[in-house]
Amino acid sequence: MGAKAEQVSAELFDKEIADFSIDSRSVNAGELFFALSQEDYARAGFNGTFVDAHEFIADALGRGAIAAVARADRVRDDERLRPLAARLLLVDDAIAALQTLARRVYEAWGKTVVGITGSAGKTTARELTAHVLASTGRRILKSERNYNNGLGLPLSVLQMVRHGRSPEQFDVAVLEMGMSSPTHEIRRLCDITPPDIGVELIVAPVHLAYLGSIENIAAAKSELIEGLKPGGTAVLNADDEWVIRMRDKHRGPMIRFGIDHESDVTATEIETAHLGQVKFRLKTPLGEASAALPMSGRHNLMNALAAAAVATCLQIPPRQIAEALRQVKPPGMRGETLDFAAGFTVVDDSYNSNPRSLIGMVRTIAEEREARKRRIVIAGEMLELGPEEERLHREVGGEIARAGVDVLWGIRGLAAAIIAGAQAAGLTATRFFDSSEEAAAALLDEVKEGDLILVKGSRGVATDKIISALRGRFELADAGESV
Repeated sequence: MGAKAEQVSAELFDKEIADFSIDSRSVNAGELFFALSQEDYARAGFNGTFVDAHEFIADALGRGAIAAVARADRVRDDERLRPLAARLLLVDDAIAALQTLARRVYEAWGKTVVGITGSAGKTTARELTAHVLASTGRRILKSERNYNNGLGLPLSVLQMVRHGRSPEQFDVAVLEMGMSSPTHEIRRLCDITPPDIGVELIVAPVHLAYLGSIENIAAAKSELIEGLKPGGTAVLNADDEWVIRMRDKHRGPMIRFGIDHESDVTATEIETAHLGQVKFRLKTPLGEASAALPMSGRHNLMNALAAAAVATCLQIPPRQIAEALRQVKPPGMRGETLDFAAGFTVVDDSYNSNPRSLIGMVRTIAEEREARKRRIVIAGEMLELGPEEERLHREVGGEIARAGVDVLWGIRGLAAAIIAGAQAAGLTATRFFDSSEEAAAALLDEVKEGDLILVKGSRGVATDKIISALRGRFELADAGESV
């Protein structure tokens, strides 16, 4: 990392690092703190303005960090940091140092990496893939939370050496690889952990404010396929026109998953009559098996097929894949079905939103066959859609109206265009709220027995506050059951 050892206390190198941190507020004893600065973020392709963490090195050390990784030029120019020199590891770039450390851990380990990217569904596909692979006895390292960028991926890899762990304790790494700018983010992630298997889910209009066009998004996502190890396997969504074109970027093995187009891994005899469950017949090159996924929606079925495709790459038979899928638990805020004792049901998809994923979930609740008094969509504005954002919101509103829902609520800013588009398409039962808090307060008074409610919005809109408000007022139907 370029540390100047002569300035560092010799005793420091005898200490064992318990963990790694980039947030001084959450540092615990024994951790190594990386002090990130605006220069580091800019070089690594992050959008926005960031606080210089060198201001908080003393706080981190006071909380028990054994040392801090800091920029040499910042330390030289800051008299307050010089007295701490014995506990500082000086580098040219703290993010680069973190990434280099993760790369060294990966090289020492050297086993199978599954990289997963897509405009939506990465976390769900990651969880399903890790679950299926773990069911075979493989020991899985997976991305933490939504850690899928130039900071999150190295921190996830460093789990291998946290709290006394060693790389030998893991057999497969399942890692999300995301991007939000045209700065070759995924290419850099592949440099840290070159994937043996690369999964491309979908290409959809997200981060257009930074990427400009769907073509640019597809090009950025294809860096995963370009970054595969020699002989690595590309796992491509055959039903996505942008993804399947990526086959031309790879000369090695390829496996396609899908429903509507010719695929190596597919689902037939699909039944989606009930929320919270999809039944289907799983077909792979290794055979067939009856399967059931305890999640809602075609998009989640596609995520399950992606996981099945990865498992097929590792020669796991379909019967074993199907058995694992039956036991999976949906990730929170990503299509989770909540049945309340008061007789209404909520689909919590509040983690994030884009036009394609919103319409997919709306169609899921619209097509559900159980008798319902009302089908209600609560949609927050969708962020980072670029110059066409108002048109995209208006078009989504029209699609929601045509899907046949009964009520539409919009939350914040551009959600007004969703409402306008729905009204133009004939849906009159609409309301607009300036915040998720206002919508939550209204829903507590409005919700009725028999309602089916979809809650979805971009992360910045915080539509999860609506879910929290409902759970604070009403009990879940199974609240009294023990697990």
